[in-house]
Amino acid sequence: MTLIKTFSQLSKKDVAIAGGKGASLGEMTRAGLPVPPGFVVLANAFDRFILETEIDADIEAILKKVNHKDVNSVDGASAEIRSLIMNETMPADLRKEILSEFKKLKAKFVAVRSSATAEDSRVASWAGELETYLNVTEKNLIASVKKCWSSLFTPRAIFYRFEKKLHKQKVSVAVVVQKMVQSEISGITFTVHPVTKDHNQMVIEAAFGLGEAIVGGMVTPDTYIIHKNDFSILDISISEQSFAIVKTAKGNINKKLPPKTGGKQKLAGKQIVELAKICRGIERHYKRPQDIEWACERSKFYITQSRPITTL
Repeated sequence: MTLIKTFSQLSKKDVAIAGGKGASLGEMTRAGLPVPPGFVVLANAFDRFILETEIDADIEAILKKVNHKDVNSVDGASAEIRSLIMNETMPADLRKEILSEFKKLKAKFVAVRSSATAEDSRVASWAGELETYLNVTEKNLIASVKKCWSSLFTPRAIFYRFEKKLHKQKVSVAVVVQKMVQSEISGITFTVHPVTKDHNQMVIEAAFGLGEAIVGGMVTPDTYIIHKNDFSILDISISEQSFAIVKTAKGNINKKLPPKTGGKQKLAGKQIVELAKICRGIERHYKRPQDIEWACERSKFYITQSRPITTL
């Protein structure tokens, strides 16, 4: 039973085993896009963990008692299930396999991301419901994988299940382990203007530091509007950024930025065009508008996520 696959062994057809994120990263790696290397601990590894530790019945029983309209009931169930998962030991062979794949990445730090197998289906956009851990080292890798598994049961995810009537459906979770990009600048690209729905325009949002600041809505990014046919830059709106999330020896911190630095334009014109070309290539590959997460380290762009825009 295969429990782990590298990105190059996966494609967009593998959502059922690798989740939306894992399948998308595999697809883009195969298409030759600049994706940082990594692997996916497949959903069946989580399923096996639940069965072997025999906590599946306990989880089932806790979820049966949940009243999803009562916040305390949801919070209580979440805390109970998450500690059940964290307190169990990962099967030795799986642990060994994860650590051996990690060593092959030759990376000191990795990003560990949950990738739910119900993700990006028409029923559920679980994006943002599950957890991501940045700058994970070999020492806390196994615990981070388990945390991602247990994030299938955050209060929001439990509530979401009932709300979307998914609690009767089998939802599992894969975990993406990817070489960490220490981005000086990061952001999001919408290959169709998300507000005006103009298909000839794409919007790039950019901020200093690691991408969590933008994704988590903690900072207001720069916004650049680009014409997709000739890559002319139609609009540049610069935002002053008061802090950036950066990695230090003690973990990730919010580093204060002086107004002079924070008020600078994040990407130069040439970089905006270079990134726009990569993003248009991704949209053409998928043949539909995409919501893309990117990072820039030492002037090189990396793509860390791409999913269809579901709101058009």
